[in-house]
Amino acid sequence: MSDPREVRLPAVPGLGGLYGRAAAGAARLALRGGSRRVVAPLPDVVHTVDGVRVDAAHLTAYQRLLGEPGTDALPAGYVHVLAFPVATALMVRDDFPLPLLGMVHLANRVEQRRPLLLGDVLAVRAHAEGMRPHARGTQVDLVVEVRGGAGDAGRGDDVAWRGVSTYLAPGLRLPGAGTDAGAGADEPAERPTFVPPAPTGTWRLDAGTGRRYGAVSGDRNPIHLSALTARPFGFPRAIAHGMYTAARLLADVGAVRGEAFAWSVEFVKPVLLPGTVAVSTRPADAGGYDLAAWHPRTGKPHVLGTVAPLP
Repeated sequence: MSDPREVRLPAVPGLGGLYGRAAAGAARLALRGGSRRVVAPLPDVVHTVDGVRVDAAHLTAYQRLLGEPGTDALPAGYVHVLAFPVATALMVRDDFPLPLLGMVHLANRVEQRRPLLLGDVLAVRAHAEGMRPHARGTQVDLVVEVRGGAGDAGRGDDVAWRGVSTYLAPGLRLPGAGTDAGAGADEPAERPTFVPPAPTGTWRLDAGTGRRYGAVSGDRNPIHLSALTARPFGFPRAIAHGMYTAARLLADVGAVRGEAFAWSVEFVKPVLLPGTVAVSTRPADAGGYDLAAWHPRTGKPHVLGTVAPLP
């Protein structure tokens, strides 16, 4: 089996332009009638960007918004913000078989293997893998790896940060997966019933939360901006970014998470804006911390996760 083809990008692309390309691709698909079958494999390519430098003002804006300390260490959620547009560029390729628009972010898993610092020069690699059936369509993993250190190259042999974002393309079926819900689906066991613990905090999120995170992250998806722009996509009000809630839970854990850790989250139900969210960041029986954010009245979870030290 040959190695994947490397596609070198001159810089980390802006998400605005990528969403524009995605919208144009969706329009072309609609004009062709739009197939509900996945008709091609994932492209065997790796997108890379070298020489990525962090802007200190941008880092500070992220730290203030998410409640991270104002140090030179790059928060794990910030590295996601910085690097994930490279994977997004892969998803808007003409040969990528799933449409970016309409994708649902199901889960995120990050390994922070060592600290990355302001002043480090970063190298980013992104590829897609694991396209597989889901009860509601087809899911895929977008994998991003970041190396970094002092100097101009930004290429260490070791991966300092690795993130896996799992997305669902609703309604799209792989060949042979069947048309019945769940036919051939490779899904985890049913989630245990969530029993809200005693909260360790409460977030009161105003209607502008999505706009502020969008300004920092570059993710100005209409579903996050206002009720007016979210309604055409089936939401009564704007919803918070999943990675905003996940990264804020991580920030609530604080420095006790250590410098090297595994951070996993599952996005269960969107947070409508404005809204109040009960949260818990509690020591787990097996070590590390259990993370949870839920609706304080209904008890239904929004985000569930863990953070645990790496060996």
